Amino acid sequence: MEQRDELAGIGERLRAIRESRGMTLRAVSEASGISTSTLSRLESGARRAQLDLLLPLARLYRLPLDDLVGAPALGDPRIHPRPKLRHGVVTVPLSGGSGPWEAFKQVHPPTPDTPIRQFVHPGWDWIYVISGRMRLLLGDDDLVIEAGEAAEFDTRVPHGFANPGPDLLEVLCLFNSQGAKVHTRASA
Repeated sequence: MEQRDELAGIGERLRAIRESRGMTLRAVSEASGISTSTLSRLESGARRAQLDLLLPLARLYRLPLDDLVGAPALGDPRIHPRPKLRHGVVTVPLSGGSGPWEAFKQVHPPTPDTPIRQFVHPGWDWIYVISGRMRLLLGDDDLVIEAGEAAEFDTRVPHGFANPGPDLLEVLCLFNSQGAKVHTRASA
């Protein structure tokens, strides 16, 4: 009976995850390739959750399958980050991928002559320079952040950063897609 209750709760969990990301059924359908009616039945519990439906949703929501379905913890709280290499930058995820905060470490090779592309997206970034120097373009500002310094900003402002050299740049990044700030003040 307990397993049946867990399976029944998957639909509600899927709806909560979708809504927490501000997505409509149509948007999830377009991004995952699963029909809107199937998604609706899945979320209402009228359709049984199957692996061929859950895997595309786990990829879309960037969640491990266990987190997507609310599987019970197995007792080991450690995460097992898998470094990714993209355009010469090594990114090591430091958080489990669920929840509003993402934490990761990046190592950037020196790229002093490469133009910095700026991006805009919802959220809030906090970046701490562990070693090296970071050139940060934030709107019209062009800043150099040294080792031991941090920057935080609203990611709806055009932004981008790179390593001006000469050494490797190592940064610790915290990102909140909902725009929550790292530094909060307690009310008096």
